[in-house]
Amino acid sequence: MPKNNTITAVAALTKSQTFVSLLIIGVLFFIFGFVTWVNSILIPYFKIACELSNFQSYLVAFAFYISYFIMSVPSSFLLKKMGFKKGMMAGFWIMAAGAFIFIPAALTRAYEVFLLGLFSIGIGLAILQTAANPYITILGAPERAAQRISMMGICNKGAGIIAPLLFAAVVLKSTDSHLFKQLPLMQEAEREAALTELIRRVILPYTVVGIILLGLGLVVRFSPLPEIDTEHENDAVAIANSDKTSIFQFPHLILGAFAIFLHVGTQIIAIDTIIGYANSMHIHLLEAKAFPSYTLFATICGYILGIIVIPRYITQLNALRFCTLLGILFTILIVFFKGETTFLGHTTDISIWFVVLLGLANSLIWAGIWPLALDGLGRFTKLGASVMIMGLCGNAVLPLVYGYFADLYSLRSAYWVLLPCYLYLVFYAFKGYQVRKWTLT
Repeated sequence: MPKNNTITAVAALTKSQTFVSLLIIGVLFFIFGFVTWVNSILIPYFKIACELSNFQSYLVAFAFYISYFIMSVPSSFLLKKMGFKKGMMAGFWIMAAGAFIFIPAALTRAYEVFLLGLFSIGIGLAILQTAANPYITILGAPERAAQRISMMGICNKGAGIIAPLLFAAVVLKSTDSHLFKQLPLMQEAEREAALTELIRRVILPYTVVGIILLGLGLVVRFSPLPEIDTEHENDAVAIANSDKTSIFQFPHLILGAFAIFLHVGTQIIAIDTIIGYANSMHIHLLEAKAFPSYTLFATICGYILGIIVIPRYITQLNALRFCTLLGILFTILIVFFKGETTFLGHTTDISIWFVVLLGLANSLIWAGIWPLALDGLGRFTKLGASVMIMGLCGNAVLPLVYGYFADLYSLRSAYWVLLPCYLYLVFYAFKGYQVRKWTLT
């Protein structure tokens, strides 16, 4: 750790310092959400502009989130070396570089270059997430961790509501629904010209995003955000961890990381596939773009409920258990419930609204898993957090699994992939978090 950084114990923070820290981290989570959830409209947008299959289009999520698997552990060592603030600055600048890669990608209409840009943005986010998630988890009383994470979730998902709508407003035109219908009927040269014009619309927004990310890196570097010491343990934790030499000696952490893998995968499926599912009901992109925002709004409602009831009326553990069971229920309803309905001005099959409600089921799962998985890690906290962040590669893998089965069977049937995910999450919520030794007895 650099000598000029002040190492601050959580107990030593004043209420003012804690409030300012929460505010700054809240802004970070807003940025995470804005950059992340715009993928929900990038997937169908690239599918049209680059003429992709379902499987190919979900490589957007794969390229973005596989970086978490690759970069999360190196991130922990980077943060240990540079400290939280300099590490976050580096993360923002790497994200900016990824945004600028969109410029040559759009000029050449090269999908592979877009994926490289998304991968770079994901690397920067992996660094930021590795810093911010343990930071918010330990910045206060453990029993209120889910409450704090829920507040950050509102910032994250609030940005997620804005991002696809703003992106659509910037890059899509009112005449595009006619264009999309005419594309298959166009001659080769005419279609290529139309698709080139369509894809180049991303240049301006991503140039602006890149500039903003560069500035945010400097803002965080010189902000009053305190460094928090996660390298030293209290006596009780030190005694409990005296025989620990490896992060793999914490089964509840490893099982928790796999729970995160499945949870984020179910969350991204609910958000990033819903436009495609709406398209299958003959709802065009300009109308369907609202559905990810509905799902994220449902998630925010869950966060608000969590802030109100945790821990006064319900423990964060019981909230986790309830949400995982709710996920199973909504998955079954998506697959089996059918029938046309009109709601919020959309005439759709009723099953799409259960996809929206998955946002509610997913809302408190992340907040419930993190405190359980990081419990008692002491000096292993940064590395443990990086293992948890590795779990975010579930966002890369599970949408591809969904896309594979969507191409093989149908978009509705592909939602079956959610069921085993929620079953494991139920296991972790009721039993897995208690496992402290690798034994079958």
